[in-house]
Amino acid sequence: MPVQVTAEVLSLARVGDYHHLTLAAAGVAEDARPGHFVGLAVGGLPGDGVTPWLSRRAFSIYRARPTGTATGTVEVVFAANGAGTRWLASRRPHDQVDVIGPLGRPFALPGEPVTCVLVGGGYGAAPLLTLAERLRGRGCPVHVAIGAATARRLFGALDARRSAVAVTVTTEDGSAGERGRVSDVLPDVLQRSGAEVIYACGPMGMLRAVAELATTSGVHCQVAVEEAMACGFGVCMTCVLPVVGSDGLTRMTRACVEGPVFRGDQVRWDAIGPRGAAVPRDCVGAPAVGPSAGGGH
Repeated sequence: MPVQVTAEVLSLARVGDYHHLTLAAAGVAEDARPGHFVGLAVGGLPGDGVTPWLSRRAFSIYRARPTGTATGTVEVVFAANGAGTRWLASRRPHDQVDVIGPLGRPFALPGEPVTCVLVGGGYGAAPLLTLAERLRGRGCPVHVAIGAATARRLFGALDARRSAVAVTVTTEDGSAGERGRVSDVLPDVLQRSGAEVIYACGPMGMLRAVAELATTSGVHCQVAVEEAMACGFGVCMTCVLPVVGSDGLTRMTRACVEGPVFRGDQVRWDAIGPRGAAVPRDCVGAPAVGPSAGGGH
């Protein structure tokens, strides 16, 4: 079960274009697993002089350590793209941040050793690094492919080399690794590795490309989706997306509770655009349209 705690900022460092935040968060780190996330309140703490935002900011957990200097620690990586994340980027050691976590459904680990490929885009690679360590501990050969627009937007290449058999890096501008997108090199990575399972986290467009390739290749795929999550625990319904259930029916599913990790072949990627997810006509509970609605008038 998630807990709500007032966490203390231990450190905040720049890593390329990102910020690496470490929090002392008792009770959160102990139960965190790769794929879990935390919801951080922005502003509104005593003495900070900042009016609180109504919604929290959700961040995948990069690392969670049950014991630290004084208590368990949780680390997240983020880009300061908006007012809320800029506020977080201005925190200093000993500042306080209200935290809820761990939240969501984490990655499912294999019951026996299998060859795994981990695919990350930008700071979406962060939760995959702890996952790589867990998989290696279970005897799974791990191959990692990470990509970003530029070298400054890559994250985790050095960390990945500690746990992976091989690491492939791409940048769209060619400033590091191979030029192109990480999905461009993935077919070759799958062939060379003999992958049996793919884990992915990053932008939705990348996840769609990875999931579609996994389906055509017959490889099991799990994806941690990036959807806007205002509450983080299933109340506000801002993070819903169409997902096919085990009964073959599509439902608008909460990414923060039933996800953020889903099977890649069960997400209806064709209904997800840059402004969020649309409701497919065949979705359970979708509004009736056409002559059958309203008696044909």
